[in-house]
Amino acid sequence: MRKDRGVGQGGQGLNGRPACYHDVMTRKATTVRLPEELADTADVVARARGISVNTLILDALQAEVDRVRADDEFMGQLRTLVARDKEILDRLAE
Repeated sequence: MRKDRGVGQGGQGLNGRPACYHDVMTRKATTVRLPEELADTADVVARARGISVNTLILDALQAEVDRVRADDEFMGQLRTLVARDKEILDRLAE
C-alpha cells in the first residue's frame, strides 16, 4: 500500500509531510458510481486499514495497472491498438 496519497489525520499527508492545496490541484477528479453493497464494503475495508476510501480505490487501480503492465498478452494487444490509432490519426492529418 502506498502511503504518499491523501491526507491523514490533522491535515498531515500520509507520507508524513503537511498536506497542501497544491497536492489537490495536481490530481484529476472523477466520479465512480459503486453499487451500494460494494461501497459499504469498501468503507469498512478502508476504515479497518486506517485509510480513506479514495486511497483504497487508488491502491486498487494502481494494482490493476501494475498487473496489466506485467501481462505480455495485454501489452501486445495494447501495442496493436496504439499502432492502429496512430495510423488513423496520420490519415486524418493528411
